[in-house]
This record gives sequence, structure tokens and C-alpha cells, in this order.
Amino acid sequence: MNNSRSESYAAAGVDITAGYKAVELMKSHVARTKTAGADIDIGGFGGLFVPDIAGMKKPVLVSGTDGVGTKLKMAFLMDKHDTVGIDCVAMCVNDVICCGAKPLFFLDYIACGKNVPEKIAQIVSGVAEGCVQSGAALIGGETAEMPGFYPVDEYDLAGFAVGIVDAEKVIDNKTMKAGDVVIALPSSGVHSNGFSLVRKVFDVENADIKTPRAELGGLSVGEALLTPTKIYVKPMNALFEEIKVKGVSHITGGGFYENIPRSIPDGLCAKIDKSAVRVLPIFDLIARVGNIPERDMYNTFNMGVGMSIVVAPEDAERALAVLTEQGEKPYIIGTIIEGAEKIILE
Repeated sequence: MNNSRSESYAAAGVDITAGYKAVELMKSHVARTKTAGADIDIGGFGGLFVPDIAGMKKPVLVSGTDGVGTKLKMAFLMDKHDTVGIDCVAMCVNDVICCGAKPLFFLDYIACGKNVPEKIAQIVSGVAEGCVQSGAALIGGETAEMPGFYPVDEYDLAGFAVGIVDAEKVIDNKTMKAGDVVIALPSSGVHSNGFSLVRKVFDVENADIKTPRAELGGLSVGEALLTPTKIYVKPMNALFEEIKVKGVSHITGGGFYENIPRSIPDGLCAKIDKSAVRVLPIFDLIARVGNIPERDMYNTFNMGVGMSIVVAPEDAERALAVLTEQGEKPYIIGTIIEGAEKIILE
């Protein structure tokens, strides 16, 4: 690899050797994510993984892919790049677990205007942390230097996760019925959705986003907005072992109105008690500064609820206990009723 250098390519803005240095710098982060079945050596053409399917009657692979979106603009403005990787992993694995699957491995894709190895390693450190939190192995990825396409100090970040679940344990909402209980798992903040609106509300390119604010618990707007997306894999897997879960929704773009109905079968409706929702201060601030109507807030943001879970009423107390044992602060936000609307907030 040391002999590989193209002066012509370098003159066009692409430094091949920077890519090699970035790989070397990220290896220690990747090593943290090693799990049984993972070949941790990186730099080949494909990532290898041997899944453990012992005890499974019919293994089903579940995949999810996503990016961080314009939240990356906050990382650029704050010059902080070691947490957006957590967001990237979270957006994928949180979708995968809605099917009842356990994430196995993750691959990332970073496209940049200029490959600064130290910055790339910072980004990957966040990806590795997200993988550790979700129990997934980081088995490969790609860094693409694209001068003229991206500004030299900007990048994009995306990835995908693959998980596995026995077919008989796939979350199936066919058993959901009126009277079932809707449980909320708190979010850590805005997570990774709605940032085009958030950036407009706060005029982040021009306003002061670095001064601590009392209403945000001493965080600045920039710090609050960069708070990484919470990863729910371990508490949810613990819940799956104990309780028959009838439906799970990852509250992302589209907020309550778009995401909760995705886990509700036809003929039923999630009746959400807005007064029960523990809205985080950042959302109160967004609504106030942006003069955003309440319905638009619930139709754009998670409002403090990162996951909604539907269980039978007789299982609700145990579900709350299991999730609490996992360090979560779950609470009930609604019930399932008969109806065609799929969701009602009142």
C-alpha cells in the first residue's frame, strides 16, 4: 500500500494515502465492536460474518439502512464529529429491533470533500460506540473522497445494519386488540430527524448556538441538538425475552402521526394521552422560537418518545419492570381502541 500513490489523482484533489492512514487510525475503534462471528480485519473487499443460528427453527435476516441527515450540519458548525456515528447506527438498529431482531453487524459509508484521516477516525469512533451499544460488529465500510462534489470541510454519513430473528418470534401485530397498553421509552432529544426545520427555527448558521441556556439544563442549543440518538437494542431484547410484545414503533421523521400507525393493524387505533407525554425542554424551545403549532410538532418530532411498545394489559406491569431494570424510564402513554384512524392524540 505504501507504494500506491497517484500524483495525477492527487492533483485532482484525491489523496489515496490519506485513505490508508484513515483505515489505520480507525482500526482500534473497529476492534471494540468485535463479536462472535465477526472477522474484525478490515481493508478487504467484503465484511465477513458467521451468524450463530443454534436453536433457531427458521432464521430470518432483517436489514435496515439510514443516514444522519442534515443533523450533520450541526456537527460541522460545532466542529464535533465523534457522536454522529452513534446516530447513524441508532437509526438503523432501532428500526431492525422493531421486528424483534437482534443486530448482528453494521457497515458505514462516509463521503467527504477532503479525506482528513483524523476527522474520519473521529466519525468512525462514534460508529464503533453505536455498535458497542447495540451489540453489533462493525465489519466494514467505505470512505469516498469526492472533491468538487462536497465542500472540503463537509461529509455525508450513512450505513446499514443486518439482524436476525427466529421466524416464530417476529413481532406480529395480528394479536393486538382493544384494551392493549401503549408504553413509551424516552428519547435523548431530537435524535436524527426534523433538522431541516430545527436549523431554520434557530438560524443555526448565523445565531449563537454555543452559549449555555438555563432552559436546556445548561446545554447550548448546539450541544442539545447534537445529543446522540438513543439506542434501544439491549432493553428491547431483554423485553422480548420476557414479554409477548404486540407492536413496536421507532419514532423518527413524521413523529407520532406517521410512525405509531405503522405498528397498528387495520380496525384498531392508538389513543395517545398528550398530557402523559413527557415532552423534553428542547421541543418546548423549538415550538416557542419557531411558533410551531402543536400538531406540527407531533407530526415532525419524537417529542421525547423514542419508541412506543404495545403489550397486553396484563403484561404492562412486568414490561415496565423489565425495561426499568435495563436502565430505561418507561411509562404508559395510551391504549389501543377500535377505530379506523390508527392514531388519536387528545
